[in-house]
Amino acid sequence: MVSFEMNDRKKIGLGLTGFGIFFSFLGIIFFFDKGLIAMGNILFISGVTLTIGLKSTMQFFMKRQNFKGTISFGIGFFFVVLGWPILGMILEAYGFVILFSGFWPTLAVFLQKIPILGWLFQQPYIRSLFDRYRGKRVPV
Repeated sequence: MVSFEMNDRKKIGLGLTGFGIFFSFLGIIFFFDKGLIAMGNILFISGVTLTIGLKSTMQFFMKRQNFKGTISFGIGFFFVVLGWPILGMILEAYGFVILFSGFWPTLAVFLQKIPILGWLFQQPYIRSLFDRYRGKRVPV
């Protein structure tokens, strides 16, 4: 059963996830530094695990429709650790998009509610991109 209560474990998990994204971003900024990117990956995965729980994490990564993304993300992480950070990050980015593809429409609705970004995302050209992706109008 999924609990929506924000306990200390979930707070730590969200913090680790945020630091994982931050370290990965720093690794990219510093010319694909493999140490920062690997640390970001470890923090991201551990943060997701603490946030939603071990069982839910395993179920998420082992779903049949997420399997291609899981394999791609895992191979990308392996390449980063081996010392090929550019190829690893390309594979990880592909895996990330595949894994979290069901979350993009929710993110689009959330971004439309942010003051400046919401105005930008409601412009006709960008809105048509959202419509094409979802196949229907994005609610405002």
